[in-house]
Amino acid sequence: MATAYFAFQQHRDQEFVFELNDDELIEKARKIVKGEEKNSVHVIGRIKHGTKPYNPRWSYHLDPATINFFEVAIEVCDANMQYVEDHLDEAGGAFLPGGHWCPWDSRVTREVTP
Repeated sequence: MATAYFAFQQHRDQEFVFELNDDELIEKARKIVKGEEKNSVHVIGRIKHGTKPYNPRWSYHLDPATINFFEVAIEVCDANMQYVEDHLDEAGGAFLPGGHWCPWDSRVTREVTP
């Protein structure tokens, strides 16, 4: 099983890096970066507390085993990455129930070399 890292931005100064370790999802992410995938280009996954070396700006990350891509999702899991950071202690309750995060404006922008 391969491991690859990708990033998405919500604003020019906000980038979030996540880890993929599923070969099919890695291929799909690469197609999104190249512009070859037009549907299901937004990132969804379950938040875990803790900084990762590949994503040091944020004190949370996405559990690689829960990451997928979506086209449309319910509003309750949509949030800006800075808002998630500022309200991380509330994530998993009424805010981002179950820790599921699906930023609607996320779109994989690049593959990252750690």
